[in-house]
Amino acid sequence: MSDDLGRVDRAIVNAFQGGFPVVERPFEPAAAALRDRGVDVDADDLFERVRDLDEEGVLTRFGALINAEEIGGAATLVAMHAPEDRYDEVAEQVNEYDAVAHNYEREHPHLNMWFVVSVPDADAVEDVLASIEDDTGQETYNLPKQQEFRVEAKFLLDGPISEGDVDCSDLGPDVTPTDRASLTPRELDLVLEIQDGLPISPTPYRDVAEALEVDVEWVLSTIKRFNEEGKVRRVGVIPNHYALGYTENGMTVWDVPDEVVDEVGPAVASLDFVTHCYERPRHEGVWPYNFFAMTHGRSEEESAERVQQVREKMAEFWDVDDEDWDTLFSTRILKKTGIRMDERARANTVEPGEADD
Repeated sequence: MSDDLGRVDRAIVNAFQGGFPVVERPFEPAAAALRDRGVDVDADDLFERVRDLDEEGVLTRFGALINAEEIGGAATLVAMHAPEDRYDEVAEQVNEYDAVAHNYEREHPHLNMWFVVSVPDADAVEDVLASIEDDTGQETYNLPKQQEFRVEAKFLLDGPISEGDVDCSDLGPDVTPTDRASLTPRELDLVLEIQDGLPISPTPYRDVAEALEVDVEWVLSTIKRFNEEGKVRRVGVIPNHYALGYTENGMTVWDVPDEVVDEVGPAVASLDFVTHCYERPRHEGVWPYNFFAMTHGRSEEESAERVQQVREKMAEFWDVDDEDWDTLFSTRILKKTGIRMDERARANTVEPGEADD
């Protein structure tokens, strides 16, 4: 589908995977920013193109990308083995759990099913995994994030603004970030209203305010503050990377010496095609890898080249042998519902004035 996109649509996808204005009529300054970069578009045309890109499936949504970790609760990555003759049966059993958000079949001789468990309380992870083990008869391997080095899933196209570096996030009300971990009831309502995206209209934030029966100024200031606090990762267009041609989804895993992990992490995260980069625990005798770097490519050749670049970056810090790493490509999406904020956010909501736990 990406081959069908014209110059302006490519510019929009590249420019606004973050940094969209948080003002009452955001398409006007956004269009001005594009014109400053040589892309001739006005506010009405920009709005219509974003709406069309969403309707055509080029975008998964438009709006604020909520950082679930900062909203409350916990999520973890889990691996398990599903026997080939029972694979679909085991997948159905795992997918029945509401706590399972994503589930992928990946190429690995043993750990061939990978899913994310999202719960309101971190203590509930063990209960969910124990129940899955009882249902499936298969052992699970919990791989919680120990360090996060990068989460920035940008998918850029050839064409204008190919660096994706337009940033209008400074526009909007002046806000003061807080160190408050919990949400107020009104903030909870806002999170639930925008978790699936903003309305695609000339005045999306006003539409949200009207739906919540609150002032638009409060919506603008709260979203902008959430952006600065990290509760929102970014505001903009969220592309469907498959529609853009990024079909090769490779999870590279590495047995990095513990003493260099803190140096390797930022170095690998600096590679612009690495979208997720974490330290996770090993499981002795089963899983020797402690470092994950997710790459995406538009062809097998591009994907292989990017994995090789990760290896070259690794080799700047330690002697990498062939047995020290692997790439697990996804072969099938078994479940992809997204991480729902409802239970996690509600569990982290207190009345204004109450102390955070």
